[in-house]
Amino acid sequence: MKTYKVLLTADAREDLKRYLSYLKNVKKSPQAARNVLNDYIDTRKELEKCAGSLADPDSQKLRERGLKRMNFLRHNYFLLYRIEENNAVIISIFHSLEDADSKLK
Repeated sequence: MKTYKVLLTADAREDLKRYLSYLKNVKKSPQAARNVLNDYIDTRKELEKCAGSLADPDSQKLRERGLKRMNFLRHNYFLLYRIEENNAVIISIFHSLEDADSKLK
């Protein structure tokens, strides 16, 4: 089974920080922030194993950009990534209620 090295862009890192900060500081739930962070870590570990085998997304815009989507394992977030050789490069993280197509740069 092929494994991928998972890399996180600066934009994706900021996305994750923003969600964790919101949960901790606005929602006043450090536990929720820890839970989402742990879910991100677990999802990232799974991505190492399955990055190349996930189906292309429904969105034509995402497909045209060579992006794939993986939902977090336990929470309503997802990440967008692209395959670059043996790397899965996470370019953005979204909450499932957000419209990734309209928010991508």
